[in-house]
Amino acid sequence: MSGIAPVETSEGSLLDGRVRLRQPVRGYRVAIDPVFLAAAVPAVAGDRALDAGCGVGAAALCLAMRVAGCSVTGIERDPEIAQIANDNVALNGLGGRVEVLAVDLLAPPARLVPGSFDHVLANPPHLAAGTATPPPDPGRAAAHVEGEADLAAWVRFLLAMVRPKGSLTLIHRADRLEALLAALNGRAGEIVVFPLWPGAGKPAKRVLVRARKDIAAPTRLSPGLILHEPDGRYTAAAETVLREGAGLTL
Repeated sequence: MSGIAPVETSEGSLLDGRVRLRQPVRGYRVAIDPVFLAAAVPAVAGDRALDAGCGVGAAALCLAMRVAGCSVTGIERDPEIAQIANDNVALNGLGGRVEVLAVDLLAPPARLVPGSFDHVLANPPHLAAGTATPPPDPGRAAAHVEGEADLAAWVRFLLAMVRPKGSLTLIHRADRLEALLAALNGRAGEIVVFPLWPGAGKPAKRVLVRARKDIAAPTRLSPGLILHEPDGRYTAAAETVLREGAGLTL
């Protein structure tokens, strides 16, 4: 026996209970970002999607639950987190359509065939290495601060995995938008920037960015979506995504 205690988890839910989700009690905890990420992926039945850095599987499960008939492969660097993600797949009865591999995107295995996915998605670490003090918890640090793979490496991997004219969808900090667009420059087009406004008249902290590989169409700035009413409640538009599992039209 290794003597290593199993990761302690708690169970919650997403999409108003339609997705059950176990996640570590300590470390990174799922918020709304992966739900909006999944909602922005333009998948249809029969499509194959790849969720890079999927964590416990929140975005992958939300996408599979919204689009019946699509299949989702998730990759997660931490083997223990990948196991929790696969447990979540079973918990939601999505075996056969969703699987999670313990994979480092800097060393992908041969079974991840370049150009074989219709859609790729990611919620990568939002802080560049050296720009912030990492949280003391290793799980939170890995989720929030870039490691060996910087933002450009994430985008290169996604571009390699998606088929020509397939879609890439990321959620990121608004103040990293310039770096994200630079990484896509010349390799993807039909880029849509979709701000998630915390409230009316407030600067966006998060943006969804969707692009298509090997497409030369121009970039477009979408009106985006306002998340909260003045009293702090989610807006009706946000509720349709977070509770009803609706997709987003970018």
